Amino acid sequence: MSSVPAARDVLRIVKYLASQSGPVRAATITRELGLPRSSTYHLLAVLQAEGFLLHSPEHQSYVLSTLLSDIGTSVLSANTLARFAQPVLERLVAETRMPMVAHLGVLNHSDVVYASKVSANRAPVVVTSIGVRLPAHLTATGRAMLAALPDAQLKALYPSSATLVLRAGPGPRTLGELDDILAAVRDRGWAVEDGEITLDYASVAAAVLDHNRYPAAAIGLTFRGAAVDPAQSRRLGVATVNAAAALSQRIRGKI
Repeated sequence: MSSVPAARDVLRIVKYLASQSGPVRAATITRELGLPRSSTYHLLAVLQAEGFLLHSPEHQSYVLSTLLSDIGTSVLSANTLARFAQPVLERLVAETRMPMVAHLGVLNHSDVVYASKVSANRAPVVVTSIGVRLPAHLTATGRAMLAALPDAQLKALYPSSATLVLRAGPGPRTLGELDDILAAVRDRGWAVEDGEITLDYASVAAAVLDHNRYPAAAIGLTFRGAAVDPAQSRRLGVATVNAAAALSQRIRGKI
């Protein structure tokens, strides 16, 4: 029975942090929840060790990691999200009338995991099969979701010591370059990548936002880069924005 109060306090900490807009200091958590100081630091250490919390060195404070969202999203992906996304992806492919692949990706820490895919006739063979995991900073779907994350959570995912891996050759090599890419995503409204996962292939994508404006997933289109000019790429980007908005409404219960 001695573990029951501790379990209750853990849940109170999680609920409290979920209600905050940014990182929170341990002293604030102690004061707001009326917890003993030593207990607070112990519980925060356990939550951090288990991956539920991220520590922000810049703020000397704590923020929820994506793990809770990942758990919820993984359930949603398996039972609801992929099923809800399927007709949206099918319609997106049909409306583009081009040989391409539409896919749904969800964020898992700093990776994207693909949950659904629809291919048009003569579409390229892509690596984004269901269950495939790729670095988020290299993919259009990943960039769309990263650009929608709160700043503190993004910094916690990519601390100053982070090393950005490359796959096909091109891609951001520094956190500054990644910040510039994500800023462009926010300005444009959708993400792009060209040859960073597979040479000669390009992608566009937009984030699917839940009722908290959190990126629950992203919808992307992948195509042969040489087959699409800048005007077509823009049209495809807008198409992913519209598809992502439609799926966002569905998962919020607004059909």
